[in-house]
Amino acid sequence: MSSTPIIEAPRISPPTPVSELRADCLNFWEVLAQSIAMIGPTITPVLIIPIMYAQAGDAGWLAYVFGAITIGAVALNLNVFARRSASAGSLYVFAQRAYGGSGSLLVGWCLLWAYVFVAIAGTMAFTVFFVGLTGAARIPLPPAAGVLVCTAIAWFLSYRDVRVSTIALLVLEAISLTLISSLIVLIFVHHAGSWIDPNQLGLRGATPSSLALGVVVAIFSLIGFESANSLGEEARAPLTTIPRAVIASVVIASVFFVVTMYAEVLGLRGAATTLDKLTTPLDNLSDSVGAPFMKIPIDIGAVLCSLSITTAALNGSARALLMMGRNHLLPEVFARTHPTHETPHIALGTIAGILILVGGAALLLGRAPSDLFSDTSTLCAFGFVIVYGAIALGASLYLRRRGELTPTNVVVSAVAVVLLIVPAVGSVYPVPPPPGNWYPYVFALYVACGVALLWRRRLAAPYS
Repeated sequence: MSSTPIIEAPRISPPTPVSELRADCLNFWEVLAQSIAMIGPTITPVLIIPIMYAQAGDAGWLAYVFGAITIGAVALNLNVFARRSASAGSLYVFAQRAYGGSGSLLVGWCLLWAYVFVAIAGTMAFTVFFVGLTGAARIPLPPAAGVLVCTAIAWFLSYRDVRVSTIALLVLEAISLTLISSLIVLIFVHHAGSWIDPNQLGLRGATPSSLALGVVVAIFSLIGFESANSLGEEARAPLTTIPRAVIASVVIASVFFVVTMYAEVLGLRGAATTLDKLTTPLDNLSDSVGAPFMKIPIDIGAVLCSLSITTAALNGSARALLMMGRNHLLPEVFARTHPTHETPHIALGTIAGILILVGGAALLLGRAPSDLFSDTSTLCAFGFVIVYGAIALGASLYLRRRGELTPTNVVVSAVAVVLLIVPAVGSVYPVPPPPGNWYPYVFALYVACGVALLWRRRLAAPYS
């Protein structure tokens, strides 16, 4: 059997009228922007690194190294599929390649969960900074306004033109990364001659348990790297562009996280309030290096990054919904695309409505946007761990079916699956405080109901 890479035709029904996406319109940088934006690297220094410090302390930078190794192993397995086929269905269609139509039900359902909760997390991060900035400008607005503004802008960018949305992602992330990178440079300049931090390099106070918890946080910081695959029908030369974008996004984000973690701990060493107790660590760092003028630009950058996360998640979730509509696992109306814009407008509108309903309801119940960001980040991780594990295991099954399996492929699959056990266990043990202790049961109920529904529809679908 030839091992020449080919684009495999998705297993779909005869096309629904007006169901084509705009082909061959996205270059490497635009595809890369989708994955980078989904990771949301500039949110990590602002909201996630304090959590990392609370878990792993001075070993946080090493936890990010281990997290990068885990996600890198998953990326290598993902690219087994990405180098051989491309479609809008992303990991859902890859699961079809490995497990068949029935075996891919769980992956598709979990992928929808993961992307939707990433989008909600993006709206909550946006709301945190949006409310702060408007309050500082003496324009007090309720948190729900932030959810509406973020969702509306993200929906418009995604609905109007996929190129517009990806270019916007590229610009927004470039601005945010530049601002935070400038602050990191100032930290190292301010500490010239004392860059070597014995406490961090000596892993002061680190234990296997604390490091494992830190790895869980690190992996959660990197989820979303795979979303470039959702642009498989719209990317130019997808069999080369997408695999390169996937690896590049992991490398860029991982290096950024390791350096930023090290710099934040170094810059706040000896501060009156420790890093894990700070809600706006970059504001404190701006003061510590004598650059208070950077506070507002960095907060604006965080708003832009949050918007890019939501937009990227809308792009990814809508295309997964489109493919499941094409396969009759969900109503076929989701498979339709706009006759002019060639975007999955019905799927996009549905996901946007879910973001507003779920986000608004949670705010009305009294949860703060910052708490909801943590809640939804945890909830999305349940879906990603299942999906990543299925893809890592499925890569070897897929290659064996094609007659291309090698011992190296088996080792890479095994390494990824074993490393993913850390975040899987760390998500439920030690048992988190309420309401986090209920999240695994909510996710399990979602999976059970969803698989039952999709299985029933599959049995009735003649082409799926």
